[in-house]
Amino acid sequence: MKNAIFAASLPFVLAACTIIPAGPADPSEPAPASNLAWAALGQRVPVDGPQVTPLELLEDSRCPANVQCVWAGQVRIRAVVHMGTGDTVRELTGGKPEQIADGTLELVEVRPAKSSEAASAPDDYRFGFRFMGGL
Repeated sequence: MKNAIFAASLPFVLAACTIIPAGPADPSEPAPASNLAWAALGQRVPVDGPQVTPLELLEDSRCPANVQCVWAGQVRIRAVVHMGTGDTVRELTGGKPEQIADGTLELVEVRPAKSSEAASAPDDYRFGFRFMGGL
């Protein structure tokens, strides 16, 4: 009788379960923003209209997380922006929206955070993009 009750209630128990997304590998880093399109170097990703392929890391002069700096630094990349009218190579700087067609494309976030202990390999980088379309 107990097994029958358990078997009958199992679908309800499982329906109440939710999947909790895994947090970042480094607990000191906040989870990546979910409203961004994330890509590694050489990976093509759709960004609410255009598609973007980061090609090359040009600069990562960000201040390490555990260091106080006079200047916060910046990240610059070279990327291909794929549009219906063709592809263009653009230089994108973190936090500086670029005019693309009827909107703006922005490199919003870069992972991993800069560390004072070791430099990140180019393949470790992930770039978070946002496209804000025109009206």
